[in-house]
Amino acid sequence: MSGPHTTRPVPAPPPLRTIGDIRAALRSGRGFPDDPVTFEADLQRALEASSETVLNAVALVIVDYRGRIRLRQEPDFDTAVREGIDLTERLKRETDEQ
Repeated sequence: MSGPHTTRPVPAPPPLRTIGDIRAALRSGRGFPDDPVTFEADLQRALEASSETVLNAVALVIVDYRGRIRLRQEPDFDTAVREGIDLTERLKRETDEQ
């Protein structure tokens, strides 16, 4: 009989309601390594491409980076990435051997 199932506590996601919230989360390392810089560049491009009344491009940037922050905070994210890399390397070796 195995012991009780234990899970790692999942930290509460940061509030991501404003551009300031997203910037703060990225500065604190909650996104991917280049996200603080790319967020600002993507946001600037979206703002330049938008009209005064239609800010859809800006909204898309915000939604994208909010998703990146949440994805990166998933407890099993690093494990899933490592498994994907390992599988890719194994398939490449098998293909090279044929």
